[in-house]
Amino acid sequence: MKLSELPGRHSLFWKLACLLVAFCLLMIWLSWSWGRYMEERNQFLSNEARSTLARYAAQAEQAWQRGGRDGVDDWLQGMQLREASWVGVIGADLQSLSSEPLNAAEVQHLTFLRGLDWPIHKKGRPWLRVPFPLDPAAGILVIELPERFIPGKYRVFWRVITNGVIPGLFTLMLCVGLYRLLVVPLNNLREQANAWRADQLNVRLSSGITQRPDELGELARAFDSMSERLQSTVALQQQLLRDLSHELRTPLSRLRVASESEQELLQLRERIGREVDGMQRLVEDTLQLAWLDTDRSPLPDEAIQIQALWEMLTDNACYESGWPSLQLQCTVEASCWVRGNLNTLAQALENILRNAIRHSPEGAIVRLDGRRDGEYWHLWLEDQGGGVAEEDLERIFSPFIRLDGSRPGDGGFGLGLSIARNAVQRQGGLLWAQNSGAGLRLNLRLLADDGVAPNDAIASRLTPTMDLRSPQIS
Repeated sequence: MKLSELPGRHSLFWKLACLLVAFCLLMIWLSWSWGRYMEERNQFLSNEARSTLARYAAQAEQAWQRGGRDGVDDWLQGMQLREASWVGVIGADLQSLSSEPLNAAEVQHLTFLRGLDWPIHKKGRPWLRVPFPLDPAAGILVIELPERFIPGKYRVFWRVITNGVIPGLFTLMLCVGLYRLLVVPLNNLREQANAWRADQLNVRLSSGITQRPDELGELARAFDSMSERLQSTVALQQQLLRDLSHELRTPLSRLRVASESEQELLQLRERIGREVDGMQRLVEDTLQLAWLDTDRSPLPDEAIQIQALWEMLTDNACYESGWPSLQLQCTVEASCWVRGNLNTLAQALENILRNAIRHSPEGAIVRLDGRRDGEYWHLWLEDQGGGVAEEDLERIFSPFIRLDGSRPGDGGFGLGLSIARNAVQRQGGLLWAQNSGAGLRLNLRLLADDGVAPNDAIASRLTPTMDLRSPQIS
């Protein structure tokens, strides 16, 4: 695997890897340390047993020193009442220090005696040797380990605890960690999806999930972005339907009045034709705006020379508006090539140009200029229409917004700039407005391209059905 293929440092992979590695190391430590501790407790005498046997050896030494064999006999008789085990006091010559000699079986046991610190295996009751504490060379206490001192009574229980219960608890903790790390965020995503199914598009995920730096955080942010997109799309469609129905009422009312009037047939036809054309443009512009706002399929792009596109658009604009070409100026360099879809960019620039012509007084100058800005071209189109209020600079891009009285001119449906912005954004560009002093400046930011296509190929590549003279002006 190449280094470039490794997950990022905030990836969920590293969290899961660290969690599993920590769990494995913890289980290894538990198996080694805790298991060893429990094995020692189950194989070696307890402190209580050692202290008791050491006390017995001290008592046997005192009995030997005070009364000799008689003293040892008396002490052994007392031990028979205390412990149900064989007890003997043996000298350095491996002979009994009591009056009763050792038999053959007892002598055979003396050949292998265990110390107090030796491991005790559960195979019968071992015989232990406990030296006299004051004079070990004088003798030892030999005792068959009492039943109550044999270690490992709860060996099976502790093995179940060590090898079953404790690993099970740690595994449960691992499952809880994985649940909180993976399942809880997925449950939240499922709840948001269920909310969408119930038409609750305003539901958002908690910041604890969206702020995560891993893949689940990216997925949560994508869910929230998709939710916002769905909500805005539905709201836009509803608003478009309301605005469209409102805009259609006026021409329909005029058609009804005209149909009921006593006008001559020729005038009535002209009137009906104008109203039908207006309604047709309104419907086409509305559908175009809805398509641009909802369709996210990639557009085919190519190299476009802005100067050649401007010449083609100004020819149509001058023919329709009656403006002389000297009033539509372009100071953009011939080297200005951008990357985009020709028809869509032409429609956007045409709407901007016609908006500037509509809101500029007679004799005004409309100028297109621009400069190279890194990988982009920054273009701007200025008119002399007096500008708009600062608080309305963003509103003019909303559908059906017409700032009547704020700038010279009238007419239009308020869709031109909305279509232009959506068209530019679909090509990865930006469109925004600002006041330039004498009028309004509309700024475009488009991806630069060092194209070499001939200038006269611009018009031939435009879609033949595109009506460049239709007034799509806000």
